Formats: sequence, structure tokens, C-alpha cells
Amino acid sequence: MSKPLSLFRFAFTAMASPCELQLYAESAASADIAAGAAIAEVQRIEQKYSRYRDDSALSGLNRAAGGEPVVVDAETAALLDYADTAWRESEGLFDISSGVLREAWDFKSGRLPSDDAVNHCLARLGWQKLQWSSPSLQLPAGMQLDFGGFGKEYAADRAAECCLQRGIHHGLVDLGGDIRLIGPHPDGRPWQIGIRDPRDPEHALAVLPLKQGALASSGDYERYMVVDGQRYSHILDPRRGWPVETPMRSVSVVAPLCLLAGTGATVAMLQGRDGAPDWLQALGLPHVWIDAEGQWGGSLQAEVSPG
Repeated sequence: MSKPLSLFRFAFTAMASPCELQLYAESAASADIAAGAAIAEVQRIEQKYSRYRDDSALSGLNRAAGGEPVVVDAETAALLDYADTAWRESEGLFDISSGVLREAWDFKSGRLPSDDAVNHCLARLGWQKLQWSSPSLQLPAGMQLDFGGFGKEYAADRAAECCLQRGIHHGLVDLGGDIRLIGPHPDGRPWQIGIRDPRDPEHALAVLPLKQGALASSGDYERYMVVDGQRYSHILDPRRGWPVETPMRSVSVVAPLCLLAGTGATVAMLQGRDGAPDWLQALGLPHVWIDAEGQWGGSLQAEVSPG
């Protein structure tokens, strides 16, 4: 007869976000082993793909821009294949070369960039401009890749797999609000997952019951500026180099993998209020959204409860 399971919590910081593991295990020792492996995996991914570390694999790829093709390892190749698919399926909205736009947009300054500054960035942006044929990557001079658009979600999936491999079947991984479920509570009850309010991070917009899969949210978060009475969101359209004109307040997507949920939420935010509802419906994944006026919608609307 198996021992009763107890809930163990592990808080840590990774990828500039507060993170937590909630794991049911027979003993503290078995929970510690699984948590240690999961946290180590998240840290490994952060070190490998951080654009802030000179010694990361990603920084090495970016330094090679304008030079000879670089042969990447299998893990990086799989992520680049995913980025290629996401770029195609989103018609260019999901573009991991768009981080260069940060050079033009400083939301703390309260000043709009010049057209020249934006155009200078656009000249070095665009997945279609690089050459990718797995496992060989060649970046044009001045181009940079940024895995920030899916790195945390990928890490959440990998952390959950680490726990499953070590006998944990009930629990969750929460990396700064990107959540991958390992399994429901031992008695079958769902987890009550809060959807964070982008305008008030300490408050949950809603609570969603989930037993499996993953939930990721994207929102019109703290970074914005108001110029001449107009609010400019940090949600930048990589095709134009300017903010989405009618951003949603928040989009949350449920999918089997956190990687898929995060990409769906990100692309929906880039669609703006006019395009997101139809795009999400066509995507076919469970979702819920709230627009700038506070109106709710989406296939999960009936399942959420107020936060």
C-alpha cells in the first residue's frame, strides 16, 4: 500500500521572475530530489539561452552574425525549428529577431522614437532574412535572436518532465505565471489557477480550474507610455516596429504544453483587439481574453470565476 502524499512547495527565482514548484510526494526527500532536478533544468536553460550572459549559447550565435554559418546542437535546432513554424503560422507576428526594437523604444523616457530609429531596427529584423537549414544557422550582420518569447515556457515544460521522470504525478510548475501542470491534486481536484491582472500584478483577474496541460498569459503589462494623451503599449508589432494600436488587456491560453500556450497568447496579443478573438477561435485551443475596456470573451469565459 502506497504512503499518503503530502504537498511540498519550493520557491526560487529564475529568468527575472518569481517561480514556484508545488509537488505532492511520499516524503520530503523524494520531493527534494525532484525539485532539485527541475530547478537545475530551469537554470541550465536560462544560462544557455539568456541574452544577458556573454557566455550563453545564444550570445555566441548573435556574435557570429555576419560571419560563417554556425552548426547548432539538437536542442537549439528544435527550438529554431519551432520558431520557424511559429513565424510562418503567425504570418510574421511571432519573430524571435524582433528584440532589436528595444534599441528604438525606451518606455521609461516618455518620448517616441524617430521614424529613422525604428527603420534602422527594421532593417536588421525579420526571420525571413536569416538562413536556417537545420542544424546550420547564418545570421546577417547586425541581426540578433532573442529566446525570451518562449524560453520560460519551454523551461516550464522541461521542469515538469523532470518531475514526472522522478515519480511525481501530482503538482505544478509556475515560472512567473507560465504554468505547466504535472497532474491534479491526488484526490482528483483541479488546481485553481489565477490569471494575473496586467494593470495590478498583485490582483488576479480571474481563477481557472485546471487538472492537466498548461496555461500561459500575455498582457499589456506595466511598460507603456502616454504621449499627447495616447497610450503606447510595449506590445510591438515586428512587421511595423510600432506598438499594436488596439491591444488587449490580457490573453490566456490553455494547451498541452506551456510552449504552445505561450506562443498562442503572445500572437493573440499582437493581433490586437480587432484580430485576436477570431484568431484565437481559429487556433482551436481553450482561451479567455479581456480587452482594454474590461470586456471578457473566449471559449473558457464560462469556466472562470472572478479573482
